[in-house]
Amino acid sequence: MKQLRFSRIAVMLAAIGFAAVPELTNIAANTAYAQEAMRPEIGRIVQAAGDLFKAKKYKDALSKIHEADSVSGKTVNENFTIERMRLSIASAAGDNDTVIRAAETIIAAGKLPSKDQLQMIQVLANAYYKSGNYSKAAQWYNRYYADGGTDQSLRPYLIQAMNQGGDSAKALKEVTADLAADEKAGRTPSLANLEFYADAARKQKDMAGYSSALEKMVAYHGKKEYWVNLLNNVERKPGYSARLKLDLLRLKLALGQITKANDFMDLSLMAIQAGYPAEATKIIEAGYKAGALGTGNDAERHKRLRDMAAKALDESNKGAAAAETEAKQSKDGNGLVNVGFANVTAGKFDQGLAMMEEGIKKGSLKNPEDAKLHLGIAQFQAGKKANAIKTWKTVQGNDGTSDLARYWVIYANQK
Repeated sequence: MKQLRFSRIAVMLAAIGFAAVPELTNIAANTAYAQEAMRPEIGRIVQAAGDLFKAKKYKDALSKIHEADSVSGKTVNENFTIERMRLSIASAAGDNDTVIRAAETIIAAGKLPSKDQLQMIQVLANAYYKSGNYSKAAQWYNRYYADGGTDQSLRPYLIQAMNQGGDSAKALKEVTADLAADEKAGRTPSLANLEFYADAARKQKDMAGYSSALEKMVAYHGKKEYWVNLLNNVERKPGYSARLKLDLLRLKLALGQITKANDFMDLSLMAIQAGYPAEATKIIEAGYKAGALGTGNDAERHKRLRDMAAKALDESNKGAAAAETEAKQSKDGNGLVNVGFANVTAGKFDQGLAMMEEGIKKGSLKNPEDAKLHLGIAQFQAGKKANAIKTWKTVQGNDGTSDLARYWVIYANQK
């Protein structure tokens, strides 16, 4: 019986490879292996399957190529050709199990050029991942890199496959190595790695590691939803000072996290008590504008708070000159910092900033790091973003001040 030359079928197979399995970008180069003679009974099956594939009758094409399994005595080349065709069709048909079987056979044959062999290993690893067989997926992703693969986009899948496959310790080790390499190279760490590390740190009660990961997710990826976790977590930090509650709420207000009536009321009351009635008035008005204040059963309470803030602001304005004189005559800079910040919140930016800077320079401050934190906030409110960031970067301390300063820098850079 006359044998069928494979050149026509090889071209058809290459075309199917491009269309159905885009990962195999160099499948056409493999046609050199398909130039051997092919028996007509196999050639007809392959060609018919290809025609069905081109007609987008993928299930019929898959059934047709399966007919070749019943032909006995197939050569290595015939088996290789059939499996490549089967892989392409199975991929288009969404038959992941068949993709796995075909890919394993093709890889085992060792007939592909090294680059295409790596792509085939990638296809197999992805197929195992899709099937939920994570231990096998991890095995083949590792094989991909061991054989010289360089596609770093597969790293998150390798890590997740390790984790889902029961080797969470090794997955965490890989993530930690990736994050360290990113930091050393000045690269942006991937969100997937940061999320994985944050989750692992939280489970291990490593709150410092958890906060660090959250901070990077917010800073590098602008994940607004993680701001909530980050700011809540700073309050749980060992050594965190309760005196920073007002500063924390200020940042939450800037981020849009103050939305409830009680939050607006608590924040404005704290501002009044701290000596910043102008700030309190702005907070209350923001609450009214948002519809959180002035409605419901507590509308009268909201009005009384509004009136109280207005009265406190009036009294503050009347005593402003005396307060400034007293602050300048004081031996320490506390009064200048506080009065200056009050002026900034009232919109007197130049006057207020000058007083705050004078107070910090004067020294003998009760909480010098707080003063620098507030100066940065004041500069930012005055529209001096670059100066604010520069100031915040000088804030130190282990009681939460340096944390809040870093978070303000992140927020400012995202504005």
